[in-house]
Amino acid sequence: MNQRTRSKDLSSTATTATSSPEIPSRKIQIVLRNADTFYNHSSHSYASSPRTQLLQSPMGDLFKELEILIGLEPVKELIYEIYATLQIAQYRADAGLLSKQLVYHMIFKGNPGTGKTTVARLIAKLFHRMGMLSKGHFIEVERADLVGEYIGHTAIKTRELVKKAMGGILFIDEAYSLARGGEKDFGKEAIDALVKAMEDHREDFILILAGYGEEMEDFLTLNPGLPSRFPIQLDFGDFTLDELLQIAEQMAREREYVLLPGTMVRLKHVLAEEKQVFWRSFSNARFVRNILDKLVRNQAVRLMQHYPQVPSKQELMTIRPEDLPSKEPAGKKG
Repeated sequence: MNQRTRSKDLSSTATTATSSPEIPSRKIQIVLRNADTFYNHSSHSYASSPRTQLLQSPMGDLFKELEILIGLEPVKELIYEIYATLQIAQYRADAGLLSKQLVYHMIFKGNPGTGKTTVARLIAKLFHRMGMLSKGHFIEVERADLVGEYIGHTAIKTRELVKKAMGGILFIDEAYSLARGGEKDFGKEAIDALVKAMEDHREDFILILAGYGEEMEDFLTLNPGLPSRFPIQLDFGDFTLDELLQIAEQMAREREYVLLPGTMVRLKHVLAEEKQVFWRSFSNARFVRNILDKLVRNQAVRLMQHYPQVPSKQELMTIRPEDLPSKEPAGKKG
């Protein structure tokens, strides 16, 4: 079935998608029913942004998951670009125009704790709902899962993982580790097998490679065909100090804890010092999570020492400045 025929088939079923909780695989759900939803022809202006409208759409639950992530604005914009591209492709097909399917293999570059894995998982769910992926599952692997112990073993292991990932996303963190063993290392065999899989299964398989920015740049130079096979390359920058504090408050709120203003002041100092001293290996949100774990443990000890009876609900929820020592070495490596 050619792309134009396939897109017309999608159009005939997509208009009823909102009436059923189950969205058929490989079907693009129509949520931008009419361009006039966003564009006022009389005033030549947009009434509201597509992002706002999508939050109120049948896919709004997934777009809300994306929006509540702290920072990551370039990543969010990319997701909406992809959605718009799929939507316009269907409009083109309905108009009898060619609508070529694009390639969506990706490179995620950034330090630990910047949201690479979280975003990759969300993309898997979004692409499934958009009809890009038939299953939308997420498989995360590392070097040991791909590289074998003898000649030919690596290719077999890699092909098996690709097979398991069909219909979803195969996510390889620290992908540059595949090339660290030199010319005789079996990691190169894994790279070659992945390149072939990307070409053979582009219809229903997405590969995302992730890792430190500089290392990923070096990795892409190892195989001349690699850069062109990853049309989407995203930089996940370190979170700012304010964003890290927002993340801390969000994590605490999810656990039903409250960070007092004095606690936030002390936490800001700890985060600023950690970012300055360990700027190369700073683990961003992971460091914040580890700090919060330590705060919870310290709060528990304090409450046991000061309350012979059961503490009040408010005290059970409150994280005080004294729960965070001035120097906080824990969590650096995350």
